[in-house]
Amino acid sequence: MAANYWASTQRRHWQFTKDTLVDIRQKLEGEDRGLVQQYTLPDRRLQSIFFNQQLGKLGRRMTIRQQALATAQVFIRRFYSKVEIRRTNPYLVLATALYLACKMEECPQHIRVVVSEARSMWPEFIVSDISKVGECEFFMISEMNSQLIVHHPYRSLVELQNTMNMAQEEISLAWSIINDHYLTDLPLLYPPHIVAVTAIFLAMVLKPTQAGLQAATTAAATLANVAQAAKGWELSQMSDVGVTTPQGKVQSLVKWLAESEIDIKAVVDCAQEIISLYDVWEQYSEKICKEQIARYVKARGLDK
Repeated sequence: MAANYWASTQRRHWQFTKDTLVDIRQKLEGEDRGLVQQYTLPDRRLQSIFFNQQLGKLGRRMTIRQQALATAQVFIRRFYSKVEIRRTNPYLVLATALYLACKMEECPQHIRVVVSEARSMWPEFIVSDISKVGECEFFMISEMNSQLIVHHPYRSLVELQNTMNMAQEEISLAWSIINDHYLTDLPLLYPPHIVAVTAIFLAMVLKPTQAGLQAATTAAATLANVAQAAKGWELSQMSDVGVTTPQGKVQSLVKWLAESEIDIKAVVDCAQEIISLYDVWEQYSEKICKEQIARYVKARGLDK
């Protein structure tokens, strides 16, 4: 197991640029053009919301901890960067990803329990044959080249929360934002510490779940300029404002960003991606997502 992200297979093999990820997906769709045209699917972010909610429900039935659920979501996103979704039964993939993630996060669940709970949730799509999960697990491991160690942003958040003088409310909000980032492509685009810093920035400065998204977008867009200007600040300039006050926390965060080697552009991009997710969430319909997925799964006999 890699001791840190920088030496990990995650960084070497599972971190892409946006353009590379687009090319990968276009190539997958190009290989199955007829299938793609025949069965339309929801926007990828809406699809991710649906998968997240279904996975969360399954996880709660088995009392699975959050990190295992997060690892499962990363496995699903990696797997579908290698396999066109219309060739699979997503419900089987969800159950298998959770089963495999629990093994990796050292909270294993018996395969019979996973199959039983998944079948209770999705009786139309999951059969009682446990060998289906076993076969799908082998398929997933193979497509991910047995590179199953996932580094998450939670550790960086824990390490930074005292440095940033975060209140419990801000820590909880940042944790929730990290949970939400798994519904985007960010786990395949940026290192975990970038996501953690973004979550702290959003929780302390913007509070996107409490304030308007438009204001949050504007603030995110100006972050780079503010941080650049802060490079000229002296510590004495911040002494008049307590670091535990909202204004002092903002100043402290911006100055820390300016003096660190954090990629500000990456933080801005992450922030805008998460804000975009919250914006598109308003269009989400579980019914539509379920119907569109069921249509191709049933038509292609992938539920057998």
